[in-house]
Amino acid sequence: MAKFILLLHEDPQVFQSLTPEQMQAMFERYRAWGQKVREAGQMVGGHKLKDEGGRHMRRNGDGGVHATDGPYTEAKEVLGGLYVIQAGDYREAEEIAQGCPHLDNGWIELRQIDEM
Repeated sequence: MAKFILLLHEDPQVFQSLTPEQMQAMFERYRAWGQKVREAGQMVGGHKLKDEGGRHMRRNGDGGVHATDGPYTEAKEVLGGLYVIQAGDYREAEEIAQGCPHLDNGWIELRQIDEM
């Protein structure tokens, strides 16, 4: 079985606009989907990323590394979390990802992991 990563992209304003009841219902949908995928033996793991900005790191011209704050809160789109799943091929991975509740309010980038 191949491993695939589901990168969960979102507009932070969409999630900030949800009521506490809507957030609770959304978390329940994530929990139920994760349990279903786990029980099918397809879930490897997953994480929600902190809402704070994180860091961008790049090499600068002298070979050193420069770190800056980011992504910024005014960003229209952020990476909110990830899942790693197991599937036979992209088609099966797409079928698994289609059930992910993240698609209700965001979009998913699906990539196969190249084991090194």
